[in-house]
Amino acid sequence: MGKIDCKTLKKLYTKEKKSAANIAKIFDCSENKINFWLKRHKIPKRSISEAMYIKNNPEGDPFKLKSPKNITDAQLFGLGIGLYWGEGTKASKNTVRLGNSDAKLLKVFIAFLIRFFGIKKEDLRFHLHIFTDMKIEDAKRYWIRELNISAEQIYKPFVSITGSLGTYRRKSEYGVMTVYYGNTKLKNKLVHLIEQQISNKPL
Repeated sequence: MGKIDCKTLKKLYTKEKKSAANIAKIFDCSENKINFWLKRHKIPKRSISEAMYIKNNPEGDPFKLKSPKNITDAQLFGLGIGLYWGEGTKASKNTVRLGNSDAKLLKVFIAFLIRFFGIKKEDLRFHLHIFTDMKIEDAKRYWIRELNISAEQIYKPFVSITGSLGTYRRKSEYGVMTVYYGNTKLKNKLVHLIEQQISNKPL
């Protein structure tokens, strides 16, 4: 086949988020040819991370930000943002993470994610950090009961030697649980929301 026009290529690649390989199948040509016309039409190629995100989320973002509708919503929203600001692990580039020994605190953060981003609770994953003098199964049962999650959502526990963390150990009867949600855009959105709150800008 000959030339692939710019408008069609932009629609398929930029708007519909199809890969060069998928577009090549549509036009029954090589992927190299599609890349050639992308370059010729000066259509920016996606980065590897962007391409992987689209591949892992073919239906689009698995979340959608919802603004608080009432005072109760506003309180939960503020708590959620505050918890991630103070307790969340922001160094991770593609995962929302928050760990604590307080089950009530984690329940608030989980409720925040579900209420304002529409994520599915079953998509959350958890990592338990316990100590050698703790019974793993007792600790797991505690967190499963308190957070109302399944055993399959919990990664293999990480065990530390008792006493290695001093007073921190005494505050953690059932260890420390970290909640994970793997989504780069959601992680970046939370960081952006924190920045908005700091500058007092509207959502």
